[in-house]
Amino acid sequence: MSLREIPKGPLREGFTTGTCATAAAKSGLMAIIHQKEIASVKVHLPIDKILEIPVHHCEFTENTAKCSVIKDAGDDPDVTNGAEIGCVLNLTQEKDIQFIAGEGVGTVTLKGLELAIGEPAINPVPRKMITSAIQKLLHAYDLECGVSVTVYVTNGRKIAKRTLNERVGIMNGISILGTSGIVKPYSSSSYIASIEQGIDVAVANNVTELVINSGARSEKYLSAKFDHLPEYGFIHYGNWIGETLTKINQCPIEKVSIGIMLGKAAKLAAGITDTHSCVSSWNKDFIVQLAEEVGFYEADKIKALNMAGRLTELFDFEQHSPFFQLLLKHCYQHTHIKMKQVELDIYLIDKNGTLIKFIKK
Repeated sequence: MSLREIPKGPLREGFTTGTCATAAAKSGLMAIIHQKEIASVKVHLPIDKILEIPVHHCEFTENTAKCSVIKDAGDDPDVTNGAEIGCVLNLTQEKDIQFIAGEGVGTVTLKGLELAIGEPAINPVPRKMITSAIQKLLHAYDLECGVSVTVYVTNGRKIAKRTLNERVGIMNGISILGTSGIVKPYSSSSYIASIEQGIDVAVANNVTELVINSGARSEKYLSAKFDHLPEYGFIHYGNWIGETLTKINQCPIEKVSIGIMLGKAAKLAAGITDTHSCVSSWNKDFIVQLAEEVGFYEADKIKALNMAGRLTELFDFEQHSPFFQLLLKHCYQHTHIKMKQVELDIYLIDKNGTLIKFIKK
């Protein structure tokens, strides 16, 4: 499902992987305490809301438990929707709470994240949620012990291949995420957070040059030209060019190369930095104006196009094309103003992977 296919009517919220792990950990400790299977648990969210989460699997002994829940992302097309997220709990004598990456949960291997290298990829807010839930139970039942919490995700390694985790050094599984505890359907916040995370990792690992592009296809066409950069020197901005540029402007980045497909370039040239088709469309009148500036006066032909990518039917896609250079000039002006301190190059990419570089005069 794409953003273009957002269901009509009210959208159902879901809950995060962090909420799942908290529910699994809480139900596990409750199973140990009460020595019975737990059917559901109430989870206190960071937004001062309580959710009752059904428990999918529950087994226990006197000192251990293994419980899981099924991730429900609501109406959001989340890659982790339907995943089984669980915790194995062991009571310990250390009197603290220890987090361990189980099968399907990633491990941090690069600097720049909120967690130290070698730590399980369980983010600070989920850690706090789990810790709080466990400490409340330990206190309520006067238990003088600690707890080790091994978080696991069934098929987590496979799910992680559909994320950018490996690029930012999170290996062998997914991250346990969430800041509010709930998933807002079709929210851009998680994607923007991943962009910012990617840039932080690049900076922390002494990268001063970035290639930003809309996704895997445009990156494939650019990667040979920038083979001196590590993988984490490439950032996918998706549809959020503006947010990506704003983040870069706050960092010690010296050079940025932007790869952009023609459809997004037609929008960016007109000053649109949120380029998803559900949010914005290309301004044909603006494109007609550009065409007229380079001597093309057949406005009807432009207005008859159903997508900006078809402009190559009217203008030769080549390095010194007056029309495409003018289009790139406008893209350059709208991007450079957001990050004036960097050296900036822009590459326009057609569907066949041909590149046109903006010629700065």
